[in-house]
Amino acid sequence: MTSTFQGLEIGKRAVAAHQQALNTTEHNLANMNTEGYSRQRVEFSAFEPIYIPGLEREETPGQIGQGVIVQRIGRLRDELLDQQIIAHASTEGYWDARDPYIRQMEQIYHEVGDTSIRGRLDQFWNGWQELSNFPADIPPRTALAERGKTLVDAIQKNFKSLKGLQDMAEQDIRLTTNRVNNLTGQIAGLNKEIQRIQAQGDNPNDLMDRRDLLTDQLSSLIDITVDRRDPDEFMIHTAGMILVQGGVNREFTLRPTLGEEGYSQIYWKDTTQEVHFRDGRLAALIELRDVTIQDEIRSLDNFTMNFMDLVNEVHRQAYDLTGGTGNDFFVERPYVTNVNGNYDRSGDGVFDSSYIFRINGTNALELNAQTGLEGVITLSGPDGNVEVRYFPTDTVADIINRINSSGAEVAARLNREGMLQLKGTPAEGWENPDFVIRHVEDSGYFLEGYAGLLNARGPDGAFDWGGPDAVTALRGGSNDYAAAPIAHPSGWIEINPLILRDVTNIAAGFGENGRSANPGNGEAAIAISALRHNRVMVGKNMTFDEYFADTVGRVGAMGERSGSLRETNNITMKELKEQRQSVAGVNINEELADMLRYQHGFNAASRFITTINAMLDTIINRMGV
Repeated sequence: MTSTFQGLEIGKRAVAAHQQALNTTEHNLANMNTEGYSRQRVEFSAFEPIYIPGLEREETPGQIGQGVIVQRIGRLRDELLDQQIIAHASTEGYWDARDPYIRQMEQIYHEVGDTSIRGRLDQFWNGWQELSNFPADIPPRTALAERGKTLVDAIQKNFKSLKGLQDMAEQDIRLTTNRVNNLTGQIAGLNKEIQRIQAQGDNPNDLMDRRDLLTDQLSSLIDITVDRRDPDEFMIHTAGMILVQGGVNREFTLRPTLGEEGYSQIYWKDTTQEVHFRDGRLAALIELRDVTIQDEIRSLDNFTMNFMDLVNEVHRQAYDLTGGTGNDFFVERPYVTNVNGNYDRSGDGVFDSSYIFRINGTNALELNAQTGLEGVITLSGPDGNVEVRYFPTDTVADIINRINSSGAEVAARLNREGMLQLKGTPAEGWENPDFVIRHVEDSGYFLEGYAGLLNARGPDGAFDWGGPDAVTALRGGSNDYAAAPIAHPSGWIEINPLILRDVTNIAAGFGENGRSANPGNGEAAIAISALRHNRVMVGKNMTFDEYFADTVGRVGAMGERSGSLRETNNITMKELKEQRQSVAGVNINEELADMLRYQHGFNAASRFITTINAMLDTIINRMGV
């Protein structure tokens, strides 16, 4: 027969089980505002029954119940929803990181009135127009010098603002990378603790909540996938590689390798392999620093360099009030001091490169003249060389337009004398310097005999920067090429100190037959003023006004797109998190209802024990003699 005290054991188990349920409900209510907490539920199970001796089979009716126990305390989570949130969090993190930077770029370009570069550039052109009307007077020159200074200040201000954003992105990349390493280390540590507790048969719900919260935070920083198929080995992948595997995590390291700025690239610490993220905050910051902001700096540098070069081209040929000529209005700072543009790129003390920015032909050309020639011009491009074909029916203008639309990092135009001019543009890749012509070759006779730019055709007559004295391939003398400028001319542009000291050095007229200009000659001032409306932005073949309209429009479009996508992704993520909250979040009404239910169960079990105790008291103390 069964034990006399069996009822007490059943009651004791019921009291303990409902006490545990009440404690779990209290735990839920206490953590209802804890980020990442998942509500927990007690799962009751009937305790193992005992079998009455004498029965032939244990599975036949006759088993005697032993009450209730807590089978497990589980947490309520929807793993499919968790995967959706992790997948979407990286996109939300991407736009959350990108949008504030784009907004700051908009503020840089959305200056209005006379304070903007465009407004001050208009004043600069107007100054030349006024000088052309009064070329012999000092006041227009004084006003022009002041307007030039304010324009230079505006250009430098924009450069510093863009460069500051780029440096800010670099610091953000460093902090975010350290944050990723910290999160993966914490997740790996939690994996070890979770595995240890699960091996003892317990459910570490709070630790798993903490791990899921850290995983959510990680998914907003980089694009990850989570593998839960093996319950003993929680895994996270990114960029096609394992990032966390159980209690082991891999880390990233930073190396300053991008350009002269020394910006960092991200590598796997253990394999030194470069990492490329597709989404998340870190991917957005890298794209902002290396593409978005860098493109705007390149665009501003391209404007500045061409603006200086074109103004100087005219001013250099004009005469000032003292009869002097050959002076630049703006200072151009060459990257190298060697007369042939030779440079030691490898740093071994031996010249190994030629840094040339501008090359001029020696023959005057007509834009609308058909060349009657056929061949292939090969120019340096972002990813290797670019080929530009020309045919006998092409005009000079056709070939120039084809070069400028080819995607090459070399632009073409005719200068004031009608000679073909090739210029280096800002390089797309960090490995190449800006404003350096790296390769010019022609299989035909256009660049050789027709334009008078190269000494010979074919590979043997090509200009290539990959060696010293590459200028020997050019037909013209030292006056027909110029060394490349120091990087970021928009940061160092300045007016010639000779002009700032004495405005009479501002040239306004052209000479004639080798004689200096008449004091009343304002032709040079008119020519410089006319640059405002000429299509002189080589490469894009735009006017200066069109350049600014394109820049403002481009940045405005980026701002509109980033703001819209950020809002859309935030709404989507909010809906996903609300769905998860409806499953895993603590509902105070539901918890209070459960508390009353468990309290009644506890009271019933306590009452049962009291009753059994009274029965045993009767048997023990009141039966017998």
